[in-house]
Amino acid sequence: MAFMGRGRSWLAFGLIGLAVGCGAKRVAPAAPAAPAAPALIALLPDPETHVTGRIRVFNQFGSIDLSTPRASLKTTATMAPGSPTTLTDDEVRRFFGEALAALPPAPRHFTLHFMFESDTLTDESAAQVPEILGAVKRLAVPEVMIAGHTDTMGDRKSNIALGLKRAISVRNILVQAGLSTATVDVTSHGEADPLVKTRDNTPEPRNRRVDITVK
Repeated sequence: MAFMGRGRSWLAFGLIGLAVGCGAKRVAPAAPAAPAAPALIALLPDPETHVTGRIRVFNQFGSIDLSTPRASLKTTATMAPGSPTTLTDDEVRRFFGEALAALPPAPRHFTLHFMFESDTLTDESAAQVPEILGAVKRLAVPEVMIAGHTDTMGDRKSNIALGLKRAISVRNILVQAGLSTATVDVTSHGEADPLVKTRDNTPEPRNRRVDITVK
C-alpha cells in the first residue's frame, strides 16, 4: 500500500506540473460520438421447412412482435423498435444474400419401404438408392442418419430388433456403393414411431420403413 500511495502522489505532482507548464493553452473538447447506426432485424422462413417462426424485439423503450415472412424493423439501443415493414425478395437477397449463401445445404430426407416381416426393400424403394447415393456424394463431409421402423405386428422387443436389422441393411447397401461407415449412424424405433397410427397387431406397409436423413 505504501508503494501505491507514493505512486498516487507522484502522479498528482506530474499533473500539477503539466497544468502549470501549459497554463496558457486550452484543450479542445472531444467531439461527441456519432450515434450508432440502427440495426436491421428480419424474420425469414426456415430454409428447409419454409416455416416462419416468431420473435419479439424489445428494449427499455418498447417491444414489437414479428411473426410474418420477411417482416423487418430497425432499432437502436436509445429508442423503441421502429414500425415493422415487409422486405421484398430483392431486399432479402441484397441484405442477407451472403449469409444465406454461407448456410449449409438443407438436409435431404428419404423413406424406404420393406417387404412384410423382412429387411428386403420393395422394388420402388430399391430404385431410390442411386438418388440417395447422389445426395451423399454431393456433400464434402456428409452425415447420414438411418432410422428403422416397423408396423405393430409382433411384440415391441422383436420390432426394435427388426427395425435395427432394416437400418443396418440399408447402411450395408450404401457402404457397398462406396460410402464410409464413419459417416453413417443407425438406430431403431421399432413400432414406436409409426407413420400411420394403427391398433396393435395391424399390418401396415407404410410403417415398415427406414427414414434416411442426409446432411
